[in-house]
Amino acid sequence: MTDRWYAEAVVYCLDIDTYADSDGDGIGDINGLIGRLDYLARLGVTCLWLHPIHPSPARDDGYDATDFYGIDPRFGTLGDFAELLHQAANRGIRVIIDLVVNHTSDEHPWFVSARSSPDSPYRDWYVWSEKEPPDRCQGMVFPGEQDETWSYDRTAKAWFYHRFYRFQPDLNFGNPAVRAEIKKIMSFWLQLGVAGFRIDAAPFIIEQTEPGNPNSPKDFEFLTELRQHVQWRRADALLLAEANVQAAELVDYFGDSGGSANRLHMLFDFMLNGRLMLALARRDPEPIIDALRDTPALPAGAQWATFLRNHDEIDLSRLTAEQRAEVYEQFGPDENMRIYDRGIRRRLAPMLGNDRRRIELAYALQFSLRGTPVLRYGEEIGMGEDLALPGREAIRTPMQWSGKPNAGFSSAEAEKLIRPVLDTGEYGFERVNVTRQRHDPTSLLAWFERMTRTLRESPEVGSGTCTHVDQELPPGVLAHRADGPTGSMLFLHNLGTKPAIVDLGSLSPEADLPGDVLADREYDPVGKLDALHLAGYGYRWIRLRRSDAVE
Repeated sequence: MTDRWYAEAVVYCLDIDTYADSDGDGIGDINGLIGRLDYLARLGVTCLWLHPIHPSPARDDGYDATDFYGIDPRFGTLGDFAELLHQAANRGIRVIIDLVVNHTSDEHPWFVSARSSPDSPYRDWYVWSEKEPPDRCQGMVFPGEQDETWSYDRTAKAWFYHRFYRFQPDLNFGNPAVRAEIKKIMSFWLQLGVAGFRIDAAPFIIEQTEPGNPNSPKDFEFLTELRQHVQWRRADALLLAEANVQAAELVDYFGDSGGSANRLHMLFDFMLNGRLMLALARRDPEPIIDALRDTPALPAGAQWATFLRNHDEIDLSRLTAEQRAEVYEQFGPDENMRIYDRGIRRRLAPMLGNDRRRIELAYALQFSLRGTPVLRYGEEIGMGEDLALPGREAIRTPMQWSGKPNAGFSSAEAEKLIRPVLDTGEYGFERVNVTRQRHDPTSLLAWFERMTRTLRESPEVGSGTCTHVDQELPPGVLAHRADGPTGSMLFLHNLGTKPAIVDLGSLSPEADLPGDVLADREYDPVGKLDALHLAGYGYRWIRLRRSDAVE
């Protein structure tokens, strides 16, 4: 592992409340998660990303916090969390947590005080307007569920700003006291042992909100302040952020105009994610090639986080209306599968028709592209979604551990579960679960374990360069390579249904006993790379050469 550990990590994200329940109350907890750490270690996970862990009324699945220094009592205690960090470290797993500080719950003591009086010491911790802002009904994050971003508070006798739901008032990051408090929160968790933070809604914590200005300025220097602060507290701390913005603005999140990587370490690659979905829908790699070409050059040390499914909807807002319609037609044909007029609220296995070949292809492609792969819990066994649940809860159902009642997630009565388990159909827990796949060496879980191990043996994928091999190839085939100090890898992925033969003999002079390290089936030896066979939906990871330094 390099000094920049995040460049070669495998990140696994989960919600504690739906992962494993140890005390039978129907809600997942920290002790339940501790009991599953060996599973994650075997899967090849090196970094665990936890969704909100703080006390909350849970009106937005924990993203409405009432105490940034505590643990939701449903999950356990601060002592339990410290034990989780210790046990994860024993297995070589770092833990990062969600930093959701764009807003608080309206039940947070800060806001309760702020709205109570203009003289409250917390009044200026939030964003207020004495008059109704003309942009009151602009900038909603959840169209269809939100109808305004400014709401009137009768107690405060003023309008307050909330980029998200009304019960999530935004903090005022123009206030130095707020900035200082956020740094203190980060210091607290770093001191306890977390390895970093996934910063929720990064564009909004640097937004200097001005009533009536829907394009308020952004203060990127706050990101520089956060980077400096956390690295004085823990030198290898990670700042991974969510910023679904225009391509031209992305580099500003990594560093200043001088080219220094002095802000965020990593960003989720939303641009690539949308193009990946379009490519899978079309069975054509051109959108991926476009994304790789359009990606801005990053400063040294900066990194992308790649994903197919995360905890939110698949956001297609960076595609054109016509492209979005293509993806909808293939992967979200029913209106109930869509959300916010921009996304899809489904898991990948059902989107791909539970076709094992396409599922493997999609994840082999994601894990081989430049950046650090992020995997959503349950994807490794091909879990489905529950479209009967509202909004994004459809993909937040309990983890399916076994064929026992409640999928082995909890011993509680079914009606007490935080959410119902999937118990019918081809994705029901009796058919799709960890235990069943553990005993099947050909299962999707076994494949994920092999693929993850292969990736960890190929550090040039995460820390090296990623280059599209720009040669004439059969329709549907993508060829790209990764090069670094440890060696070179060649990747072939056939997004189409027809078999293909690929001629990359021009690469043979630089190869040294090349061979397959991961493939969808047994192929003939790669030879001189001039007749590489690929099945429909096939893939081949080929090691071209390995550096003598790592033999």
